[in-house]
Amino acid sequence: MFTGIVSDIGSIEAADSRGDLRVRVSCAYDTAGIDLGASIACSGVCLTVVDKGAGWLAFDVSGETVSRTAGDMWSAGRRLNLERALRLGDELGGHIVTGHIDGVGLVLSVSEQGGSHRVVISAGRVLAPFIAPKGSVTIDGVSLTVNEVRDTATGLEFDLNIIPHTAAVTTFDTLAEGQAVNIEIDVLARYLQRMESLRGKA
Repeated sequence: MFTGIVSDIGSIEAADSRGDLRVRVSCAYDTAGIDLGASIACSGVCLTVVDKGAGWLAFDVSGETVSRTAGDMWSAGRRLNLERALRLGDELGGHIVTGHIDGVGLVLSVSEQGGSHRVVISAGRVLAPFIAPKGSVTIDGVSLTVNEVRDTATGLEFDLNIIPHTAAVTTFDTLAEGQAVNIEIDVLARYLQRMESLRGKA
């Protein structure tokens, strides 16, 4: 379980195919305090630490995970938003995030608005019922608030506001038009949709 509050930016040093994909990620964490088997969210994807050394962590990424996440995110040189798993007593600064990607969106535009950036993202019909104005959404592992939502013929478009601090401590400082991003919907929205689908069937 995570909160969508990024605590480090890592970089993929190497990506090797060993059946599954083995990625080695450089980071600023004190890796001596991270156990093998620990969970780390990597740009929103919950992965298990399978090896480590001073200044780096290694993860195995399954073919299923690769197929369901942003297409270019597992290549050498790619920066990743990192977050360690939530511990009992930690501050819940964002919202409850599971690290399971629900879909991939596309950045339609990034524009300055005041001192911040307005980002417009498109997503398909499957995610449309779960994204609402002033609701929470996780983009590449970052907890954000949805500003506006517009339904489209193929799904929806939604607007986000990225403040300077968020850009500075995440990979959003280089977010650009045409970029694919990982989307995780609010877990509460997922349960409410399930409850609604079963209403009257009991």
